[in-house]
Formats: sequence, C-alpha cells, structure tokens
Amino acid sequence: MKKLALALLVALPLTAALADDAAKDHMDHVVVPADGVKWGPAPPVLPPGAQAAVLLGDPSKDGPFTIRLSAPDGYKVPPHFHPVDEHQTLISGRIGHGMGDTVDVKSVKWLRPGQSITLPANAHHYVRTRGRTLVEVSAVGPFVVTYVSPRDDPRGRGKR
Repeated sequence: MKKLALALLVALPLTAALADDAAKDHMDHVVVPADGVKWGPAPPVLPPGAQAAVLLGDPSKDGPFTIRLSAPDGYKVPPHFHPVDEHQTLISGRIGHGMGDTVDVKSVKWLRPGQSITLPANAHHYVRTRGRTLVEVSAVGPFVVTYVSPRDDPRGRGKR
C-alpha cells in the first residue's frame, strides 16, 4: 500500500504537468472576423470570375487548410478531381455537384445554405452555382485540381 501511495505521489504531479502542457497546446486558436477575411482572385486553376480567401493553412502545402470561395451566378467548374477528400459547407447561394467525367445537368445535386458535402479523393465531379454563392472548403493539402479533360484547365486555354 505504501508503494502505491508513493507511486501516486510521484505520478500525479507529472501527470498534471503533462496535462497542463497539452491544454496549453490547444488553448491558442485563430478567430477570423467576417470583416477580416482577405479576398482576392481565385487561383488560376479555377475558371475566372470567382474570388477566394484563405482562412487557415496553405492549400498548396502539407497540412489542413480552410478557404472560402465566392462565385457568381452560373459559375461552372468542369469535371475534375483531387488527390484528397474535399469538404464543402455552403454558406449562401446554391451550389450543385454532379459526378462523372461528363456534365449531366439533370443529375446535379443542389445544396442549401448550411448543408455540407464530402467529395472523396479522386472522385470525378463538376460544380454549378445559382445566385452569388459562398462556400467554405476544407481539406488536407496539398490540394490539386486535375481536370478530366486537359482542354478544360483554364491555365492551358489558348495553348491548345
């Protein structure tokens, strides 16, 4: 019994110190106020017309990231895929997703504000918007957009 009491006397302060260090590691957090979001043109891998803001991380590097994308009414992203799962939450407007290598507007599934979708890694999909649309996208980078048809890649337009 004395050995157990002695072991607890030694272990408890050590456990408390470790727990305190772990809590300190998680106490820091980042708050991005709505008026603090810095918008700019979406990356050139997306069709022109959208705006983007990075809230957390860097989509081009290893690690988690969160971005927001603001797209105009009628915005279209041709069939493409990513090497990682993509998580989207619709904030406002409407966003529709279709699956496959070719666009079939009848098969597009539309989200309403507040709804989310997870698109699995390597799933071929395309996107449409209705009204000005604001969507939050998160994943673990590096995040790459590969178009099913290279002709759809906006970075290569005019080089065909």
